[in-house]
Amino acid sequence: MIDQKVFFITGAGSGIGKATTLSLLAAGAKVFGIGRDPSKLEALKRERPTPNLATRVCDVSDEASVAEAFADCAARFGRLDGLLNNAGLGIPTPDLSEAKLADFEAMFNTNVRGTFLCTREALRLMKPAKAGHIVNIVSVAGQKTNPTAPLYCASKFGQRGVGLGLADQALKLGIRVSEVNPSATDSAYWGDRKVAREKMLKVEDVASVILWVFSAPEHMLIRQVDVDSMAWLTQ
Repeated sequence: MIDQKVFFITGAGSGIGKATTLSLLAAGAKVFGIGRDPSKLEALKRERPTPNLATRVCDVSDEASVAEAFADCAARFGRLDGLLNNAGLGIPTPDLSEAKLADFEAMFNTNVRGTFLCTREALRLMKPAKAGHIVNIVSVAGQKTNPTAPLYCASKFGQRGVGLGLADQALKLGIRVSEVNPSATDSAYWGDRKVAREKMLKVEDVASVILWVFSAPEHMLIRQVDVDSMAWLTQ
């Protein structure tokens, strides 16, 4: 059950993060959502006006900003039951010889450094209660390489390594760590690229899986869930 539990969502202003935030609120949970775009966070609050939702502008790669956001969450809601590491950045690099160092650093700062910083702060709040649930949105790109996005895949392999390395360590603390790996999802990741968005997963599809994972009984650990679109697989 997730009713009245408190969840910290990164990348809450759009895409999977927004869809998950709305799903959690509808299920009776309290959500502290962060993102880099204040206009998107304000739009989220207008769409779902409720005291159970708090937001803060935060860059997950900024150590001080992340610490302040988690302190704000604890002050607002008094506890933390779940963390969704959802904020992600993907930049195609079909020709590695032309890839920019800035793109490489941006992806690793968000996908790996951000996951580490948010996870560390969440653990500090969860350890005293000897309970909590961390869910990482990785991607199939963290399981197999893609020749058009090798650096994105590398960052997702790194993010997955953080979660897998933590999973068994966290068990001793009473904290569960789960991984959700969506395949192609219709989100802002694709930009204006010409892809068959109608065949992809919808963000609401992925949010429903995340809600299921967070809703699992506390004696049950869901280590990994892979989610595919039938239409995308068979195109």
